[in-house]
Amino acid sequence: MEVFAQIIENIDAAVWGWPMIILLMGTHLFMTIRTKGIQRKIGTAIKLSVTKDPEAEGEVSQFGALTTALASTIGTGNIIGVGTAIAMGGPGAVFWCWLTGVLGIATKYSEALIAVKYRVKTKDGRMQGGAMYALERGLRLKWLGIIFAVLGGLASFGIGCATQVNAIATVCNENLGIPKPAVGIVVAGATALVVFGGLKMISRVCEKLVPFMAVFYVAGCLIILGMNYNYIIPALQTILTGAFSPQAVAGGFAGGGIMLALRAGVARGLFSNESGMGSAPIAAAAAQTRNPVRQALVSSTGTFWDTVVVCAMTGIVLVTTILKSSALNIGYIEDGGILTTMAFQQIPVIGPVILVVGLISFAYSTILGWAYYGERCLEYCFGKKILIPYRILYVLVALIAPMVILDVVWNIADILNALMAVPNLIAVLLLSPVIVKETKKYMNDLDKKSDDEIPLV
Repeated sequence: MEVFAQIIENIDAAVWGWPMIILLMGTHLFMTIRTKGIQRKIGTAIKLSVTKDPEAEGEVSQFGALTTALASTIGTGNIIGVGTAIAMGGPGAVFWCWLTGVLGIATKYSEALIAVKYRVKTKDGRMQGGAMYALERGLRLKWLGIIFAVLGGLASFGIGCATQVNAIATVCNENLGIPKPAVGIVVAGATALVVFGGLKMISRVCEKLVPFMAVFYVAGCLIILGMNYNYIIPALQTILTGAFSPQAVAGGFAGGGIMLALRAGVARGLFSNESGMGSAPIAAAAAQTRNPVRQALVSSTGTFWDTVVVCAMTGIVLVTTILKSSALNIGYIEDGGILTTMAFQQIPVIGPVILVVGLISFAYSTILGWAYYGERCLEYCFGKKILIPYRILYVLVALIAPMVILDVVWNIADILNALMAVPNLIAVLLLSPVIVKETKKYMNDLDKKSDDEIPLV
């Protein structure tokens, strides 16, 4: 078993190495250029995300689709992952994580656009789409769509369920003394109540849960930044210095060098916002929207909130905390969770509560979001008959996850996620002319008339 675990770990390190980082970042840059900096439309996108489009076809509102996607992307990686990036690459990793999010908006926009454009309506009136449909209908590469769907369905059990339930169980056990098996039973029950209700139930829960968890966590970050007010400017200077300086930086940090900071920041940023992986567009394809570009703009805000806002805020909180406490030295902190816990312990009494509630809500929302992704992927391969067996198995995985040693499971899920990205990025890059054409047409129409006057497509 140890040999198998080591083999899986080596494969994981290889697939998430420089080739994958270059492929993803290269796509981010390419699509930023091709869309003429679609990031500049983020204000319009945020406005559209809270504007209903009831006349259009779709299963859920645009906001519901967005929150379902955000449910899976805003997870424990936003809290623990940033701390891990800082521990691995120093404070400069925060800058590269943030930049990855800014550039990733273009890829998230692009993959959502083709997901909606090539979506299909099932016999029972449901809207389905994603990289598998774009590959099949846009590029006539159904075999590659099947590969993506199989990888996505398998990945949902690991990164979407087992690792998240285990994180909840660990937090509850260490902070509240609740036995892990009991946590598994509660989470499995709560998951079953939602996932057996289908997309509309998942969407309704996410519409309520995602804004709450985001506001709750951000409020905790703002309290800490208020307490660390005098260290905010020095923290920003330290982050920028660490991002571009090969030398060790001041403030108790062990400088990791430019390349280490870049690799750690980019890897954590990509993992956090999922831009390029092809998961979030599966939810976007179910949205009530009159135009692929309209929903693509809404979907792009997911990366903005996830990485540009939440991850950046977490990074600044952690760096100000370390600068404030001369007793802390990043060179001796290798666990991102410990670093984050130290930061939130600054808030008397309620600090640990904010962290625990944040981790639980982030992890549970990820469970729900990935349940939907897994359903759609496996339904593409095996038809509607797979839904009930899949939901049962998903709940069973949630039940036993707290008792499972997760190192191997996490690494396998990591590998599946990286492999998912390859066919998705092929679809984005090869269909980039379509993306450019649709974007240009919509933007030209938007310059001449209001959004609700643009015809349904």
